[in-house]
Amino acid sequence: MIFVSKEGKWYHEGAEIIHRAIFLWMIQSLEKTEEDLFIVHLNNQKCYLEVEDTPLVVQQVDLIREGPGEQSHIRLTLNDESREILDPETLRISSENVIYCTVKNGRFPARFLRPAYYQIAENITEDETGGFVLLLNNKKYPVPSK
Repeated sequence: MIFVSKEGKWYHEGAEIIHRAIFLWMIQSLEKTEEDLFIVHLNNQKCYLEVEDTPLVVQQVDLIREGPGEQSHIRLTLNDESREILDPETLRISSENVIYCTVKNGRFPARFLRPAYYQIAENITEDETGGFVLLLNNKKYPVPSK
């Protein structure tokens, strides 16, 4: 069994998987079952993950401005070294004040690690109702609390 901590660290039999190539090889086969379980495929075998929170985490947030008059977007860097553009409509805040979004074309939830939390928080403000919104391209995207 592989354990994934809420900080996005992966462990096998209690030892952290620190070899980057092995970690990336494993995470490339990540799947979510219909029962909301996470698995990876290793040598044609399914290996179920024990996940403390989410197997993918957001490590870094960058506000990208293409140029004058162009739309801005938020680029996320995930623990699998991939980068993708945030879908702002998937942002949400848990009851523990943890920020999440959906990544990989809507396939997986991702937790924002502390540095990424503070980076995206620069663009989140409280609205007139006491809720939170992400400000991007002169538009307010609600960030629901769960």
